[in-house]
Amino acid sequence: MVDNGVSTTHVLVIGSGGAGVRAAIEAAEHGPVVLLSKTIAGKGGCTPMAEGGYNAVLREGDSPELHVADTLRGGAYLNDPALVDALVREAPDRVRELVSWGAVFDVGPEGGVAQRPFGGQQFPRTCYAGDRTGHEMMVTLMDRLAATGVTVVHESAAVELLLDDGRCAGAVALDGDGAAGVYLADAVVMATGGGTQVYDISTNSSSGTGDGYALGYRAGAELIDMEMVQFHPTGAIHPYDARGRLVTEAVRGEGGRLLNRLGERFMARYDPERMELSTRDVVARAIATEVLEGRGTERGGVWLDVTHLSARQVEERLPIMLEQFLAFGVDIRTEPMEVAPTAHHIMGGLRITPDCATTLPGLFACGECSGGVHGANRLGGNALAETQVFGRRAGLSAGRSPVREKGVTPGIDRQLGALRRRFDGFRDGEVPPASVVRRLKETMWCGAGIYRDRGQLAGALAGIEVLKHERLLARTDRNLLDCCTAANMLLTAELICRAALLRPECRGAHTRLDPSCELPPDRSPYAHTYLSTAGEGIEEVAR
Repeated sequence: MVDNGVSTTHVLVIGSGGAGVRAAIEAAEHGPVVLLSKTIAGKGGCTPMAEGGYNAVLREGDSPELHVADTLRGGAYLNDPALVDALVREAPDRVRELVSWGAVFDVGPEGGVAQRPFGGQQFPRTCYAGDRTGHEMMVTLMDRLAATGVTVVHESAAVELLLDDGRCAGAVALDGDGAAGVYLADAVVMATGGGTQVYDISTNSSSGTGDGYALGYRAGAELIDMEMVQFHPTGAIHPYDARGRLVTEAVRGEGGRLLNRLGERFMARYDPERMELSTRDVVARAIATEVLEGRGTERGGVWLDVTHLSARQVEERLPIMLEQFLAFGVDIRTEPMEVAPTAHHIMGGLRITPDCATTLPGLFACGECSGGVHGANRLGGNALAETQVFGRRAGLSAGRSPVREKGVTPGIDRQLGALRRRFDGFRDGEVPPASVVRRLKETMWCGAGIYRDRGQLAGALAGIEVLKHERLLARTDRNLLDCCTAANMLLTAELICRAALLRPECRGAHTRLDPSCELPPDRSPYAHTYLSTAGEGIEEVAR
């Protein structure tokens, strides 16, 4: 079972995006750290793909109070206020830290980091490096990581958390050959990113399969608000193999206009004050409505137009978008982009405290696999800030964990035995995991999309249950990870649907066609949905 042996460390970080790498850098100040990366560290996940920017209060006229207000309003008041306060108060220091480490952001006309407007915000507070902000951050973070003593294990994915005496004590991981390794630690940081690859059309990289949600849930940690799936308003829809590829909000921040097939600037119908810079949930629903009511393009989208901007502005501020669409045969300087909503971000996740502790002792979480920061809808630009603020907090908390005696206890040995039997079951399976994943994506897109009702959600759950009973097949040991990933995706999708059935209202990204509660978000009687192996439900607001 343990092909790669047993390793021990003070802190184990699972995930190598912006949050995971920042956590590892911080934890390294307190003892040995191992960073497990499902991909080549620094190359996978959403952070290096993030084009838009990083929200921080840096300029006169802006204030933490305004940023907090925008975040709470944008999140339909479902956010955890303590987490929002931490995000807003610490984001400026974290971006300054990145600059001091060598990150090159665009510079504004008066010097200092340039900032552009993003949807749902009263002030242009989104820092950026062209439209490759996340890439610039990851290059900087990886350089900083290299200067620490962190042990990086590339292309090795955690497949199960290990428990000892009620605490998270480490994880089992599979490498690319299907060889297993055991990593025991005093504390574990979960930073595995999101999971919208459970949908047919998604902006996420191939690694966005919901592993952190599934691993945490199976280990007994509590998750909140898993129904809150953000559909980014603008994903490419042509050519076919580019479906879902993100068209950054920076395009609208620079002045891009949304037009239906009739040439109407239709956001005037949905948010005449903020227009294209409304919150993502509003814009996504507006586009979906235009298409459903017959005013969309032939391919089922709308037009996003920047042809009224100067060619120089497009070339300097949106170079990646220009390059991406030129590869598709579209010159966005002279013709519009065709876009439609695409599954993008899960606002819910592992419940955390401001110190990033989950409900499972010894397990900390940060980044998209954690919940509570963004509430029912995330403002563009808050996610990159979240990676740095809560990545640092998680690494600090984990690093300060007490050192414990580590070894393969009888309890851990029993878990390894159960995992061994699970792998044997995959070797004797019948259905390739790719087949199950393909059917899952279609099920979720049709049953748990932008608009949803009880019947659709129940149908999606029934479809997931059928897929869960398929006997996943690993033809070789290399396919064991494929089977584990498919199982994680099934569980993540199930959690989304179960949580969506628990919330009987329209709130942020969660749009029920059959709501039983129609009060506005600031008067809703409901707070977080919660799910764990111990039970599930929806909290009520204390009045």
